[in-house]
Amino acid sequence: MINDTPLTRDFWRNGFSEDCPIYDMHGHMGAWKSIWFPRPDAEDMVYSMDRANVRLLCFAHHAALFAPDLGNAPAIEAVRRFPERLRAYLAVNPHYPDALRRDLADFDRHRDVFVGLKVLAGYHNVAMTAPAYEAAFAFAHERRLLVLMHTWGGNALCGPEIVRRLAARYPEARLLCGHSFHGAWDEAIALAREFPNLSLELTAVLDNDRGAIEKLVSAGLSERMLFGTDLPWFAHHRGVGALLSADITDDDRHNILHRNAERLLAGFPGLG
Repeated sequence: MINDTPLTRDFWRNGFSEDCPIYDMHGHMGAWKSIWFPRPDAEDMVYSMDRANVRLLCFAHHAALFAPDLGNAPAIEAVRRFPERLRAYLAVNPHYPDALRRDLADFDRHRDVFVGLKVLAGYHNVAMTAPAYEAAFAFAHERRLLVLMHTWGGNALCGPEIVRRLAARYPEARLLCGHSFHGAWDEAIALAREFPNLSLELTAVLDNDRGAIEKLVSAGLSERMLFGTDLPWFAHHRGVGALLSADITDDDRHNILHRNAERLLAGFPGLG
């Protein structure tokens, strides 16, 4: 469905809307094995952001997630180069507890860089409720940080029941459910209604199942939904196009594209 509203007309005509900045709350950065990205580095990604009027990207660097010898250093460097456009999630790798303790102890030196933590349990093959993650979630709870989690329906490591336990145990951590428990839409709705510290992030939701956006919005959750792309994996205009063609209102689109993120990020250094 192609909608004809003031906001959609702006995007269809110009490729962006001056009245609707975009906050991408789920990005990555850097090269990745076995795939070629046209624009994976910081300056190239900022170029991609400019084309779609993306004001801010919050990302976890690929190296931080999978290269413990580099860790979060590349993310820190990128944010310091583009402080008006980038913020990072401190990557949590449960297989390197000494590195995690070091990074958490050093967190305050990088408050201008990090807005929270990134947990990728489905790839690291460790359940998010495992002891290896306790220090990270407790840290986020104490400081009311964002925690971007890879979540997926039916996954025993990062599925709805796992997140239910975390949301109850760490009520001050602001849990961003990456991919919104993809496919388990009813469970996602139930969790978002039950736990005010939980938001649904839409990477993969925007790419795949038709009707999922409408289902979540119809459940009254447009103020709990966040735009994301997995940049550089997917382009911003692809995700924006899905929102523009969904059967939702412009007010819902504003919530998803910027208002909800602005609210979550308020109070972080340099972000309002």
